[in-house]
Amino acid sequence: MKELAIWRNLMRDNDIVTLNQAIAAGQGRRIIHLSETLHEHRYSEIANEIASRESVRFVLIAGPSSSGKTTSSKRLALHLLVDGLNPIVLSLDDYFVNRVDTPLDKNGEYDFECLEALDVDFLNKQLSQLIAGEEIEVPHYDFAAGERRFSGEKYRMKERDIIIMEGIHALNPKLTPLIADENMFRIYVSVLTPLAIDHTTTMFASDYRLLRRMVRDNQFRGTSPESTIMRWPSVRAGEAKYILPYKNNADALFNSALVYEMPMLKCYAEPLLQTIPATSPAYGEALRLLEMIRTLIAMTPVETKNIPPTSIVREFIGGSGFSY
Repeated sequence: MKELAIWRNLMRDNDIVTLNQAIAAGQGRRIIHLSETLHEHRYSEIANEIASRESVRFVLIAGPSSSGKTTSSKRLALHLLVDGLNPIVLSLDDYFVNRVDTPLDKNGEYDFECLEALDVDFLNKQLSQLIAGEEIEVPHYDFAAGERRFSGEKYRMKERDIIIMEGIHALNPKLTPLIADENMFRIYVSVLTPLAIDHTTTMFASDYRLLRRMVRDNQFRGTSPESTIMRWPSVRAGEAKYILPYKNNADALFNSALVYEMPMLKCYAEPLLQTIPATSPAYGEALRLLEMIRTLIAMTPVETKNIPPTSIVREFIGGSGFSY
């Protein structure tokens, strides 16, 4: 929160009125560049802290839905390379148990969110082998078949190698009970909204993430905005159960919010929200979100072209330089 206060003072355009005035005056490009530079600076700080701890072999990244965990892992990897380390990205998803062994929730459906959906014993065995200098065969999970597969891909850690893994359970100490704390660096990625409505009120951080997810899932996963809104309470409940209780275990926090984000997202989200009919159970929430973003002046396509391909928001609107 102290960092957020500093960022707001630096940005100047930290409330709806001043942000609207700046965009109307053609300052959108300046706001984008300064916001992205603040992110770049923070990634560099975290990478430097990791590099300064010689015992760290694993970087674990967690955060709620649409907080930008995946892009953060890729950008952090670049900064670690600059610091002389060799980051290797492994996916916690590849350590799911076979589907037939997946626990069921209270409704009799597969519970892919719980810790027991991961093969914690096998994960710790492989991480312990890596620390000991042994070679492992890297698993790959076949989501269509619901089975873990091996393709002969093997890996042994070298002196300057460091493993990056991201997932919802990354901050839960039960995920890595056999790995010493000194060998791990945990990062919590979330959204602390930088945009104030007035002197005492800011926009809900969860609204940033909901709009990010709505735009991404509609554009890349074929999910309707109505479906995204209806599923959101369940997503939030899972976050409260599996992520938020462990956020204080983090060694570092990354705030993925960007000052220019709401004026930019307005161009993408407003047309989607307007497709939800008044008869839909999602209509009330859609109307609330529409009323919120209608207070903002939208950025023009010319201005949004200045968003760099490495930006967090590119994960949601497209045009990223990373593969997902």
